[in-house]
Amino acid sequence: MLSVLIPTYNYDLSKLIAIIHSQLVKNGIDFEIIVLEDGSTLKLNSSNNLSNTTIIINTNNIGRVKARQELSLTAKYDWLLFLDADVLPKSNQFISNYIDAIILEYDAYFGGFTYYENKPEQAFVLRWKYGKTKEQIPASIRNKSPYKIIISANYLIRKEVFNTINSKIEDNKGYGFDNYFGALLQDNKARVWHLDNEVYHLGIEKSELYLKKKEQAALTLLHFYKTEGFNNHSNDLLQLFSKLNRFKSVWLLSLFYSLFKNNMKKNLLSNTPSIHLLQLYRITFMCFAYHTKTTA
Repeated sequence: MLSVLIPTYNYDLSKLIAIIHSQLVKNGIDFEIIVLEDGSTLKLNSSNNLSNTTIIINTNNIGRVKARQELSLTAKYDWLLFLDADVLPKSNQFISNYIDAIILEYDAYFGGFTYYENKPEQAFVLRWKYGKTKEQIPASIRNKSPYKIIISANYLIRKEVFNTINSKIEDNKGYGFDNYFGALLQDNKARVWHLDNEVYHLGIEKSELYLKKKEQAALTLLHFYKTEGFNNHSNDLLQLFSKLNRFKSVWLLSLFYSLFKNNMKKNLLSNTPSIHLLQLYRITFMCFAYHTKTTA
């Protein structure tokens, strides 16, 4: 009935596997857990003797998109539950909640993200604060725009739908593909439902690394905007960029980024980063990257 698929890279997910396996057994359903070690360089504690659990080891890192495709092709059941390695279920009924949701007859179910309340040390504050502000959103709000907040670290999807969608994402190891995945779900008229079935996000990156990832995500959006049009989407950042480009204002925000990027970074890497300023940083960086390339 259910294939739980977990790609991992240099992360100890033994606790996650133990929790998920226990819940699956309690539900008395047919299941399998497949972990794909994607070119990990550290000796990970993910091996175990749990029933219906398989570890696949790739010697070379193939990236998230391709890793998930490999997991899907290996899976034998029609429902795929994708989890990132750096998460833990919030509820003891995590698996039960997804199983109960299947009767609603949607194509994909997104459980959502949550974060612990304790503020981390300064080096990690930006990622934590962004997550609590922009990702820790109740299902009642997410369902108003079901393709907008797509978090692929925790979702259940029909295998045939996943294979259709994921096959359209080119082989790329970049960051920021959740937005594109959401757009493709919308474009393919996949029926999406959001649940309050969150996982705690544990692998919070340092602010400097996270800022670089947000830049990469902006470049990913630009790539699909230029190569595929990317018109059918619910992404606020891309909607704003499209409007700015339409009114020929990209150059102005590109200039703003050139003048104030260091000032913005100083705030974003501090102990009190502004999420509004992060949004401004993202759109001005996007405009800078686009304007620089088109005028080169």
